[in-house]
Amino acid sequence: MRRPSALLAVFVTALLLVLAPPAHAAGSPTAAFAKPSEWSGGYQGLYTITNGSGSALSGWTVRFDLPAGTTVGSYWDTLLTQDGSHYTFKNREYNGSLAPGASVTFGWVSSGTGAPANCTLNGAPCTGGSGGNDTTPPSLPTGVTVGSATSSSLTVRWSAATDDSGSVAGYEVSRDGGTPVPVTTTSYTATGLQPGTGYSFRVRAKDAAGNLSAYSAAVSATTTTSGGTPPGGGVHTAPYIDMGAWPTPSMPDMASAGGTDSYTMSFITASGCKAMWFNAYDPRDGWAKDQIDAIRARGGDVKVSFGGASGIELAQACDSVDSLFTEYDAVVKAYDLRYADFDIEGAAVADTASITRRSQALARLQQAHPGLRISLTLPVLPEGLTSDGLNVVKAARDAGVDLDLVNVMAMDYYRSTDYGDAAVQAAQSTFTQLKSLYPAKSDAQLWAMLGVTPMLGQNDDGHVYDQADARQLVAFAQGKHLGELAFWEATRDRNACTGALYKCTNIPQSPYEFAKIFAAYTG
Repeated sequence: MRRPSALLAVFVTALLLVLAPPAHAAGSPTAAFAKPSEWSGGYQGLYTITNGSGSALSGWTVRFDLPAGTTVGSYWDTLLTQDGSHYTFKNREYNGSLAPGASVTFGWVSSGTGAPANCTLNGAPCTGGSGGNDTTPPSLPTGVTVGSATSSSLTVRWSAATDDSGSVAGYEVSRDGGTPVPVTTTSYTATGLQPGTGYSFRVRAKDAAGNLSAYSAAVSATTTTSGGTPPGGGVHTAPYIDMGAWPTPSMPDMASAGGTDSYTMSFITASGCKAMWFNAYDPRDGWAKDQIDAIRARGGDVKVSFGGASGIELAQACDSVDSLFTEYDAVVKAYDLRYADFDIEGAAVADTASITRRSQALARLQQAHPGLRISLTLPVLPEGLTSDGLNVVKAARDAGVDLDLVNVMAMDYYRSTDYGDAAVQAAQSTFTQLKSLYPAKSDAQLWAMLGVTPMLGQNDDGHVYDQADARQLVAFAQGKHLGELAFWEATRDRNACTGALYKCTNIPQSPYEFAKIFAAYTG
């Protein structure tokens, strides 16, 4: 092949320079504000950062002011510092790098209704993302399914749509061709339905400029004719029991003595990428299944809890969603589980890779076992879940997991406060956070989605949760109809002793005194 002459090369180069757009035409990074949900006295705020430039973005900082009377409460996918009414949000270690055209979202829960002002992104003005000239609708939502039937509800799930601005602002779900309901997640639970009745649903996406995609094809399902509660009834009180204690605890004996019919068995951890009871017994062999059968014969049930403060949770040990699902699935099958709990704490609560794997595996687990009730047990402060804990719930929600409970560990605050009052405050604060994450749910549904688990007697930090605190929590739960009460831990309540905290409460009590208090809670 012949080379072009030098003169022709110069001409071609000059022509390309004339025709090519200037280097800045690719645009610049922008941050677009949205309110996916609002309520009296507050809202959920989101900023979507889109890298509209032609080069990679190695980090981002968003700053803005809020008017008097409006403050930022809980937040996620960001780091926050505050100077009066001026707020600075910076990327986390996992979401700071953005390729050209990529986007990322962070959010918060606001107390007050004022919108951000004077917004800057990396020192430049926030230009509002897609702006008013966007006329391109998002893509059609795909993978639409409907299931999780009860006698009065159905849950619709779908895969996220895409948009030329980087992300969609939300979705709309129409039931039987009726007025669409706005939704900010990729699932929606329709409530107040009639038993034994068929319903159809369609979903469409909406971007920040208000453009709407076409509706998906209609999907249909039928509500159940009964209450939709798994066999064995609902579990309203389920104390944790350390099955690794020695001698091995007997749940049937404890149930007879303490009056509680159900328990949360802990903990299944990882031996490599293999589910094991506290790294000692293989659940595939049905270890302790005779106890589970006995509890069910009494009219109660058990929850099996994965994770805990010691050992390694399976989602951290398994390197793929497939292998993780296989282990979870094996445990569910071995014990014919209706309830599965995932106690996420320590390093696991901030491990984004394992959080993503777990969320995807749990969504598959529910698809394989319709009706399986899944709870997330997370650390809490009186102010609510930490930002890491919120991320765990948000990841499960976005993966399509139909969470039965968010159970908060109301313990070990390491501060001088009344631990009875702190447990109630933690429940109230977490309820507010769930309201922002699940705006389509009613208050009653959100309270029923909340569990509270204090530590009996002396906590690890030296503070005390006593019998009066337990009665206070039961009364509060009865008034709000919380989804579940539990406590850590049943053998400590049985022993009624002074000594090592793993087996004693270190306060004056009779055996099973706390179990008898909590057993009064009926949901």
